[in-house]
Amino acid sequence: MAENLTATEVARGFADVLNRVAYRRESFVIVRGQRPVAELRPVPMGTRLADLPALLAALPRLDDAGAFAADLEAARAELANQEPADPWAS
Repeated sequence: MAENLTATEVARGFADVLNRVAYRRESFVIVRGQRPVAELRPVPMGTRLADLPALLAALPRLDDAGAFAADLEAARAELANQEPADPWAS
């Protein structure tokens, strides 16, 4: 629930109010003469669901999943046959 602040309180402590919005994710209703005139709240974070199709379209295509799986298995088999490297060796 948003806290009510007068326009004077906001003007006198603007940096503090802004920090509370930015870091504590608090919301405020700014009132002037007992009437609400504005709302100060954090900007929503993250990606909007409407942006999902464009995001998915921008990902690289994996046309041949079978070839990718075969490459992955070959790489795992090769790694399993190698001796672990000595991290202290120069």
